Amino acid sequence: MTREQCRAARALIGWSQQQLAEAAAVGVATIRVFEGGGSEPRSATLQVLCLALEAAGVVFLADGELVEGGPGVRLRK
Repeated sequence: MTREQCRAARALIGWSQQQLAEAAAVGVATIRVFEGGGSEPRSATLQVLCLALEAAGVVFLADGELVEGGPGVRLRK
């Protein structure tokens, strides 16, 4: 998951950084720094963020998956 995908995923489901932090059981500062471009979180942190967003209905798309273009997100049907 990229920082852009994280921001877009939160926007799709209407979550704040605080709501994602609570759902993933991580500090809100971790999300703030990640989305702001400060540093890349550990892979375990990215995994729990992805799992929390996926549980809320987000589907992550790989680079070029379904349509031409970069990585993206959409909502599950």
